[in-house]
Amino acid sequence: MRITVFGAAGNAGSRIVNEALGRGHEVTAVVRDAARFAGLPALAGHQVGDAADPEDVRRLAAGQDVVITATRPPRGREHELASAARGLLAGLAGSGVRLLAVGGAGSLTVPGSGGRLLVDDPAYVPAGWRDIALGGVGQLDVFRAEEEVDWAYVSPPAVLEPGTRTGRYRLGRDELLVGADGTSMISMEDLAVALVDEAEAGRFRRERFTVVTA
Repeated sequence: MRITVFGAAGNAGSRIVNEALGRGHEVTAVVRDAARFAGLPALAGHQVGDAADPEDVRRLAAGQDVVITATRPPRGREHELASAARGLLAGLAGSGVRLLAVGGAGSLTVPGSGGRLLVDDPAYVPAGWRDIALGGVGQLDVFRAEEEVDWAYVSPPAVLEPGTRTGRYRLGRDELLVGADGTSMISMEDLAVALVDEAEAGRFRRERFTVVTA
């Protein structure tokens, strides 16, 4: 497959690039600052572009099978998650290119809560993380209003951090998943596995899914 990854030098994006390259896919790695080219794999194509700019998206999606976005704004600019979602959807409209988005966990529901969102539960989202969690909620709202582009949105579990690639994970939809040991977590490496699996299999269409380590 031909895959474009926005946010390719970030924590999640870099792992997605490496996972896709490792499976033999042709990857275009996109960053906003050319200075970050040095951190990208030599096997990937290197491009500068902004996910919030429909013209950049249209240019970098031309001839591709899938666009993946793994951008994460700095603190204080959490609203840019929704702006990037709008730019991506506008740029991909009418192209037939599929869009996969790495989102946030804040819009998942707390198990056994009757539908309370994680973003509204301080046990999962402390005050210092609420702004980015709300940004993710707004990002998902933008996707859910879209009726033309073929998108899928992955929410990680409560804990997402660098770790080991096991290739094992469990899928869900709108409720936070918890492992047998009571934890809700996945490594960034296994999140990349799940996302590239979705790029290849196309199981989720215009809907959100979530993952947890198995």
